[in-house]
Amino acid sequence: MLRLVRQRCLYVTGRKVSHQRSFFTLPSFSPFSPNSDERPATQTYHERKIFPYRRIDLYNLVADVGSYPSFVPYCTGSRILERNVDQDGVVKMDAELMVGFLAFNESYVSRVTCRPYESVQAEASSSTPLFKTLQTTWRFQPASSMSPHLSSGPPLHSDARNSVPMDSHAPDAGPTLVTLDIAFAFENPLHSALSAKFFGKVSRLMVQAFEERCLAVYGSGTK
Repeated sequence: MLRLVRQRCLYVTGRKVSHQRSFFTLPSFSPFSPNSDERPATQTYHERKIFPYRRIDLYNLVADVGSYPSFVPYCTGSRILERNVDQDGVVKMDAELMVGFLAFNESYVSRVTCRPYESVQAEASSSTPLFKTLQTTWRFQPASSMSPHLSSGPPLHSDARNSVPMDSHAPDAGPTLVTLDIAFAFENPLHSALSAKFFGKVSRLMVQAFEERCLAVYGSGTK
């Protein structure tokens, strides 16, 4: 009798209760799901490499937002919406960027802050169905003249042997330690699950594309 009562209860509710897990399950995106308030965690990636070029030249490449489709991976378009220069020389821009990867195509407005010869930071400022947050930061630091260049060794860490004080290194001198930090979170957990491995390679691809851009514009640099 007890078994019949339990069986009836299952039919009345119309749901099958099971604690077994399948080998592959997709997250529930129903607004009534108890986990619907959860969002993917922010993912961060960090790359660094010494380039045999002047800080001023490397900075100018990254600060040229209009040229991003020419070398930034998965950037399909860009245009400057507004540009202002502060009294201290810091350049602030609102730029519309278009990105395309896998089956996704998105456009969003990014606030770009350029600190001459030091850093370029881009942060998504408009809502987008794809990204909850997206921030990219390029930094340019003077490197020791004793450090190997990109053509003679692998990327090196930024430590006392490879970097020198900023004040003692003019922007028109090289070599330069370039660091790239990317932080992003997808709005949809499904997008995060599908592109986790894909985006793990983006930071390396960006550094590689930047290196190729430098070679195309400035040549092999000073060895």
